[in-house]
Amino acid sequence: MRMFSTVIVPIVTVVLAGATAAFAQQNLAKPSVDPARVDAVVTDAFPTAPVDLRPRLVPDETMSSCSANRNSPPKSIAEAIQKRERAAIHYPADGKFLGDWKNGEKLAQSGYGLRFTDYPPRQEIGGNCYACHQITDQEVSYGTLGPSLLGYGKLRDFKQAVAKAVYEKIYDSHAAFPCSTMPRFGASKILTVDQIKDIVALLMSPESPVNK
Repeated sequence: MRMFSTVIVPIVTVVLAGATAAFAQQNLAKPSVDPARVDAVVTDAFPTAPVDLRPRLVPDETMSSCSANRNSPPKSIAEAIQKRERAAIHYPADGKFLGDWKNGEKLAQSGYGLRFTDYPPRQEIGGNCYACHQITDQEVSYGTLGPSLLGYGKLRDFKQAVAKAVYEKIYDSHAAFPCSTMPRFGASKILTVDQIKDIVALLMSPESPVNK
């Protein structure tokens, strides 16, 4: 019985390895999906989208590059994305990056504004930050797609340079991390400059619950 087991196991291993290789080769040989067909499916999925919001269904150069490279672009493309997106950042006219952290907390809690049913907007559009991040100890419902931001400013000594970097990351995440999963809140006109300043204050103000 032991002799048969010794013989059978290597045979099964070889067969499975061969089947896996054949399956992989077959998948590689499959033709890619027609992009026009994909575009048509996406468009048909949003038949009631307002006319002036339909451009959101069309990927720009950055999104096209990220999709083509499965969000892991080679160095040359990543550098081109960063350069292009950094050029799209609009900075506060007063040169200050911290606004009102209390309003920043309200914005972080609100996901209003990104659904077609929210158009035209009937209240302030939010950033929905808690959907991806832990921000305060008081909030028990939060996502984990992004890193925890507890103590963000305190851990960085509330430095002005860090506040500027936070503003840039919120305004256009791809300027910091090409093909980031974080929305480009400023570049996509989801949030205003003042709203972004309020969220920066939430993370960077010593008085904010984030840093208590």
